[in-house]
Amino acid sequence: MRKVGLPLILIKIDRMSAILSLNNIEKSYGKIKALKGVSFDVPEGSVFGILGPNGSGKTTLLSIVLDVLKPKEGKFLWFGQPPSPEQRKKIGSLLETPNFYHYLSAVDNLKITHNISGRGQKEDISEVLHKVKLFDRRNSRFSSYSLGMKQRLAIAAALLGSPRVLVLDEPTNGLDPVGIAEIRELIVELKEKGHTIIMASHLLDEVEKVCTHVAILKTGNLITTGKVADVLMDEDLVELSAQNLQQLAEILNGMSNKITIDEKNGVVQMTLPKGTSRLDEINRFCFNKGVVLNHMLLKKKRLEARFFELTNN
Repeated sequence: MRKVGLPLILIKIDRMSAILSLNNIEKSYGKIKALKGVSFDVPEGSVFGILGPNGSGKTTLLSIVLDVLKPKEGKFLWFGQPPSPEQRKKIGSLLETPNFYHYLSAVDNLKITHNISGRGQKEDISEVLHKVKLFDRRNSRFSSYSLGMKQRLAIAAALLGSPRVLVLDEPTNGLDPVGIAEIRELIVELKEKGHTIIMASHLLDEVEKVCTHVAILKTGNLITTGKVADVLMDEDLVELSAQNLQQLAEILNGMSNKITIDEKNGVVQMTLPKGTSRLDEINRFCFNKGVVLNHMLLKKKRLEARFFELTNN
């Protein structure tokens, strides 16, 4: 079995439903190993986030699956088949913002993109502009667009030819909060319309909001992969409140040795092994000890907290 420097937490995904399968992908730049035996599956219909700090191998990985770079070792399959020009037509991509002409309209820029790429028909232009909510501004000059609108037009270019999959590298990079929200909403809508979306990002909050699945990379190693909810729920985190927080915390010490008091929010947090928390039993336990709960909630960890737990080991 291949050994790597970091432990891998693997949450199984049904390979039969995988739209992209990576098997032991390795890539080096001289002595620098950018990817070290990365393997995971992307389920069809998912929004799959690839997370990692700068230099973790995210862009290199996307470049490999788009045939921009060749791996040193390993293989990958699209739609269960080896990559081919025919398979590539089913994949729209945005590795960097296209060089649109600032003095041309959205329609004219997409006509040029179509002529260069040969993907789709010119009739598709109106459809993709509707998808990214730019149809009403289709005749406006690119120079008049906000940053968010420019990024949506770039995604429209990737949508030409009705690809089943979109591969996006840092789609919200450099955008203001309004632009980030626009792209977030667009990604969710595209998923609902049947597209599988693979996106690399370092914005943990955005990934948590839009992604169904995630893979976390660190210095070329795959740390964990699986459903976002499964990656987050490595432990059960129960939030409770009562009139006397100190008394509540002392009682809960009989159930867990991981008890913290959050005075600011007026709650006690108790950590239990994953899948072991029974809220009705906790409520009964506290009541029998003379404490009446006025709040109890099984919480998920924030992706940010989980991410730092995994990448700081």
